[in-house]
Amino acid sequence: MVDGIGTRLEHYLDLLAARQRLVAANIANANTPGYRAKDIDFQREYASLIQGGSPQVIEPEDLKGKNDGNNVSLDREARLLAENAIRFGAASNLMRAKIRELRLAIKEGNA
Repeated sequence: MVDGIGTRLEHYLDLLAARQRLVAANIANANTPGYRAKDIDFQREYASLIQGGSPQVIEPEDLKGKNDGNNVSLDREARLLAENAIRFGAASNLMRAKIRELRLAIKEGNA
Protein backbone atom coordinates (compact mmCIF):
# COMPACT_ATOMS: atom_id res chain seq x y z
CA MET A 1 0.00 0.00 0.00
CA VAL A 2 1.21 3.44 -0.87
CA ASP A 3 -0.20 5.51 2.00
CA GLY A 4 0.73 5.59 5.68
CA ILE A 5 -2.42 3.90 6.98
CA GLY A 6 -2.05 0.98 4.60
CA THR A 7 1.60 0.58 5.54
CA ARG A 8 0.79 0.65 9.26
CA LEU A 9 -1.96 -1.93 8.76
CA GLU A 10 0.46 -4.13 6.86
CA HIS A 11 3.00 -3.89 9.70
CA TYR A 12 0.27 -4.60 12.24
CA LEU A 13 -0.81 -7.73 10.34
CA ASP A 14 2.83 -8.87 10.13
CA LEU A 15 3.14 -8.50 13.90
CA LEU A 16 -0.09 -10.43 14.47
CA ALA A 17 1.22 -13.23 12.25
CA ALA A 18 4.48 -13.37 14.22
CA ARG A 19 2.57 -13.57 17.50
CA GLN A 20 0.31 -16.27 16.08
CA ARG A 21 3.37 -18.39 15.23
CA LEU A 22 4.75 -17.95 18.76
CA VAL A 23 1.47 -18.87 20.43
CA ALA A 24 1.17 -21.96 18.20
CA ALA A 25 4.72 -22.97 19.15
CA ASN A 26 3.90 -22.47 22.84
CA ILE A 27 0.84 -24.70 22.56
CA ALA A 28 2.78 -27.33 20.61
CA ASN A 29 5.40 -27.40 23.37
CA ALA A 30 3.00 -27.32 26.33
CA ASN A 31 4.26 -30.74 27.46
CA THR A 32 7.92 -30.32 26.52
CA PRO A 33 10.07 -30.39 29.65
CA GLY A 34 12.08 -27.20 30.13
CA TYR A 35 10.27 -25.30 27.37
CA ARG A 36 9.72 -21.63 28.25
CA ALA A 37 6.75 -19.74 26.77
CA LYS A 38 7.57 -16.98 24.30
CA ASP A 39 5.67 -13.86 23.36
CA ILE A 40 6.03 -10.39 21.86
CA ASP A 41 5.72 -7.08 23.72
CA PHE A 42 3.02 -6.02 21.29
CA GLN A 43 2.99 -2.24 21.76
CA ARG A 44 6.76 -1.87 21.81
CA GLU A 45 7.23 -4.14 18.83
CA TYR A 46 4.56 -2.37 16.78
CA ALA A 47 6.38 0.92 17.29
CA SER A 48 9.67 -0.77 16.37
CA LEU A 49 8.15 -2.47 13.32
CA ILE A 50 6.95 0.86 11.94
CA GLN A 51 10.56 2.04 12.17
CA GLY A 52 11.65 -0.96 10.10
CA GLY A 53 12.71 -3.38 12.82
CA SER A 54 11.63 -6.97 13.28
CA PRO A 55 9.75 -8.36 16.30
CA GLN A 56 11.88 -9.35 19.27
CA VAL A 57 10.76 -12.48 21.08
CA ILE A 58 10.61 -12.31 24.87
CA GLU A 59 9.93 -14.72 27.69
CA PRO A 60 6.90 -13.42 29.58
CA GLU A 61 7.56 -12.85 33.25
CA ASP A 62 5.44 -14.14 36.12
CA LEU A 63 4.38 -17.39 34.44
CA LYS A 64 4.14 -20.22 36.89
CA GLY A 65 6.50 -23.06 36.02
CA LYS A 66 5.81 -26.75 36.37
CA ASN A 67 8.16 -29.26 38.00
CA ASP A 68 9.72 -30.04 34.61
CA GLY A 69 10.62 -26.36 34.02
CA ASN A 70 7.89 -25.79 31.42
CA ASN A 71 5.84 -22.63 32.03
CA VAL A 72 3.27 -22.78 29.20
CA SER A 73 -0.27 -22.07 30.38
CA LEU A 74 -2.82 -23.38 27.89
CA ASP A 75 -5.42 -20.99 29.32
CA ARG A 76 -3.13 -18.02 28.64
CA GLU A 77 -2.28 -19.26 25.15
CA ALA A 78 -5.97 -19.79 24.31
CA ARG A 79 -6.67 -16.22 25.46
CA LEU A 80 -3.83 -14.92 23.29
CA LEU A 81 -5.16 -16.86 20.29
CA ALA A 82 -8.63 -15.35 20.77
CA GLU A 83 -7.17 -11.85 21.24
CA ASN A 84 -5.03 -12.26 18.13
CA ALA A 85 -8.04 -13.44 16.11
CA ILE A 86 -10.06 -10.38 17.14
CA ARG A 87 -7.20 -8.03 16.30
CA PHE A 88 -6.60 -9.77 12.97
CA GLY A 89 -10.29 -9.54 12.07
CA ALA A 90 -10.39 -5.83 12.83
CA ALA A 91 -7.17 -5.12 10.92
CA SER A 92 -8.36 -7.22 7.96
CA ASN A 93 -11.63 -5.28 7.84
CA LEU A 94 -9.73 -1.99 7.85
CA MET A 95 -7.43 -3.24 5.09
CA ARG A 96 -10.42 -4.35 2.98
CA ALA A 97 -12.02 -0.93 3.44
CA LYS A 98 -8.77 0.75 2.37
CA ILE A 99 -8.57 -1.45 -0.73
CA ARG A 100 -12.21 -0.68 -1.61
CA GLU A 101 -11.43 3.01 -1.24
CA LEU A 102 -8.47 2.70 -3.62
CA ARG A 103 -10.54 0.72 -6.15
CA LEU A 104 -13.26 3.36 -6.06
CA ALA A 105 -10.69 6.10 -6.64
CA ILE A 106 -9.26 4.19 -9.59
CA LYS A 107 -12.73 3.59 -11.09
CA GLU A 108 -13.66 7.25 -10.73
CA GLY A 109 -10.36 8.27 -12.29
CA ASN A 110 -11.09 6.13 -15.35
CA ALA A 111 -14.62 7.48 -15.82
